Amino acid sequence: MNLADMLTYADIGQLTTIASHYACQCKRNSKHDLIQSILVTLNRREFIEQQVNSISVADLRFLNAILFDKRGLFSLEDIIAVVKQTSFDDDNIELRIESKSKETPREAIARYKRSGWLFNGMTSSTKYLFQMPNDLKERFRIELGAALSRQICRTGEPPVYREEQGLCAEDLLLFLRYIKQQSIELNQEFIMYRRTQQQIMDMFHVQESLVVKGGFRFGYGRMYSAYPDRLALLYDYAYQQGYIDENGNMLTLTALGLEVAETGKKENMLHMFRFWLKLYKGAIPNLSSLVYWTSECCRDWVTVSSLHDSLRYLIKPYYYDTAESILNQRVLGMMMHLGLIRIGESPLHGKVIRMTTWGMKLADKSSYLENGLLAPLIDKG
Repeated sequence: MNLADMLTYADIGQLTTIASHYACQCKRNSKHDLIQSILVTLNRREFIEQQVNSISVADLRFLNAILFDKRGLFSLEDIIAVVKQTSFDDDNIELRIESKSKETPREAIARYKRSGWLFNGMTSSTKYLFQMPNDLKERFRIELGAALSRQICRTGEPPVYREEQGLCAEDLLLFLRYIKQQSIELNQEFIMYRRTQQQIMDMFHVQESLVVKGGFRFGYGRMYSAYPDRLALLYDYAYQQGYIDENGNMLTLTALGLEVAETGKKENMLHMFRFWLKLYKGAIPNLSSLVYWTSECCRDWVTVSSLHDSLRYLIKPYYYDTAESILNQRVLGMMMHLGLIRIGESPLHGKVIRMTTWGMKLADKSSYLENGLLAPLIDKG
């Protein structure tokens, strides 16, 4: 539903609260006057821009989370979880509005209702649920994108850049064929021995350094602690698809994996992209939005430093990972491995990136968004 519809169904108490919040000049005992006055105020062209430029960083994160959540209705527990997830502190970010006292999640929700961002459902079965008007979501999404884009530094094409489009699918096939041809032993933790890992790495189109013992590695997949980022993704994908099996101390192909290895059928990169989103969203809950905003900001060559300055307030550090390392390694690094972006080095601007044609197609509104919202892409396939 859009804002006008939700205002029509709202009781006069909430309408009065919203009108008071925005100092609307109207008759407070007339529901019609209240609705019209609120609509005039919130539909002003400059209203959303003023909101985005004045609200706190925590509120911007909350908005971003709601915009990219495919659920249309939220329980109280759902909304409280979103508020908690987006109200983290970051000493490197200067908050534009400092609260005099720490706001509880319930107080924040009450304020969002006063702001006209959240409304209760309209039926007996949804009256205790919360939703945000669809047209308000779309307007906030457009303005958030414009605000992020204004901070981006655009450059010319670098003399050298790296692109890996389609190489994950090719290396997955090489991995399956290697398992078919070799007898691969696993240690007691079901991990391939380092010599085997190095042989696989030497065969791949894209090579990585093996994991150094003693480092803290967790949160990005089942085998992330044992293997470098890209190999861990390929291994976890093959395991999840049912291509490989860990039989005692041996790594073997399943019947399905053997079929893929023998026919040479390359994996659909869209499936691998969806799997990556699922795999990493535990550590990076707003990964989908970071991919989308990167695609919006990087249609041309842009500096990574300006992209980080633009997006860093949305990135919650994850244990040993800072906001910068999450963006550079977990998001941009894996987007390159999946073929979504090119990464180059500019003599004047340092590291620069640009979306590939396939990356832009994937992140285009028609495939990545649905009615201005994130399509349920990540839960398919």
